[in-house]
Amino acid sequence: MQNDFIDGALGTEEAQAIVGRVEEKIRAYEADREGEVVFTLDTHFENYLETLEGKKLPVPHCVKDTNGWKLHSSLEQYPGKRYEKSTFGCVSMARDLEKCEFESIEVVGLCTDICVIANALILRTEFPGTPVTVDASCCAGVTPQSHRNALEAMKMCQIDVTGE
Repeated sequence: MQNDFIDGALGTEEAQAIVGRVEEKIRAYEADREGEVVFTLDTHFENYLETLEGKKLPVPHCVKDTNGWKLHSSLEQYPGKRYEKSTFGCVSMARDLEKCEFESIEVVGLCTDICVIANALILRTEFPGTPVTVDASCCAGVTPQSHRNALEAMKMCQIDVTGE
């Protein structure tokens, strides 16, 4: 839920539309104290265009310590571990969470078709006996079609999709 994915370099109207729902979901977890909230932060540097990702997606975004790299202002206040990642999925998050026991895991955020699907699949792999859910109403993709495609792909990988 970083600025560059909401209304910055890679922002979309669909991404802007889910910010309030994501905040409501986080607030509910905080109020119930029923779970742990974690954030992943796409983290790139000035040499982004020289990286493999930068060559395939030549749009500088989420450069560390810029406004585009920061979480949306409505979400910054919430505690929760922040994991910086240089690519789509965050293996260090999954390995760190491996030390915990969860009844279930829910994934929300941006972009459904890139980071959300990558992290949901990593979590599904690392926690094979734990249900992983993606709330589609709290996600947005690069395009509406790629969002729907990602949701269908996750369903095929035994990730539960709600909020459609």
